Amino acid sequence: MRIQTGIALIFLAAFAFVAAEDADGKESVIEQLLVETLVKPETCTITSEMGDTLQIHYTGRLMDGKVIDTSLSREPLVVELGKRSVITGLEQALVGLCEGQKIKATIPAHLAYGKRGFPPTIPGDSTLEFEVEVISLSQQTPWQKLVNDILPLLCLALVPTLLGLVGLYLYNKAHAQPHGKKKSKDKKSKKK
Repeated sequence: MRIQTGIALIFLAAFAFVAAEDADGKESVIEQLLVETLVKPETCTITSEMGDTLQIHYTGRLMDGKVIDTSLSREPLVVELGKRSVITGLEQALVGLCEGQKIKATIPAHLAYGKRGFPPTIPGDSTLEFEVEVISLSQQTPWQKLVNDILPLLCLALVPTLLGLVGLYLYNKAHAQPHGKKKSKDKKSKKK
């Protein structure tokens, strides 16, 4: 497979890069996700969607270049899209990718760790930059789709139904006349 390199293609899909300078004009603030394609396979027939499972290698950095985490010395990270196993911005950046594709995602603080950060490694309100390579892509099977999409809806319908049936049972039990005690009183009154 031939890989296209050279000038990086900018993949913006539904996201845009917005930068704003502060009053001094020194610092730019990233407000939305930026995804830049570094390497894309020549043939890309299957792209990632929510519910798919990806194996990725990544390197995360602060905007000053300090590495905060990397998977390069470990096994690839397994990410099931839609399960929120990674920060929101990275999960959004992983949608629409091909196996073998490399991207650079610039993730604003509100799509990363927010105002609190992740002390001591990541300060609050930090924009992060991730370089990601998709090692493998497994599409969601029909069974997984059933479990992930339909089962939760089915459970939402079953819970009120079961609670209603339990309530009806308890109501009927509380308002039913005790048959055994009534018969015993009738027998005692007949004996006298």
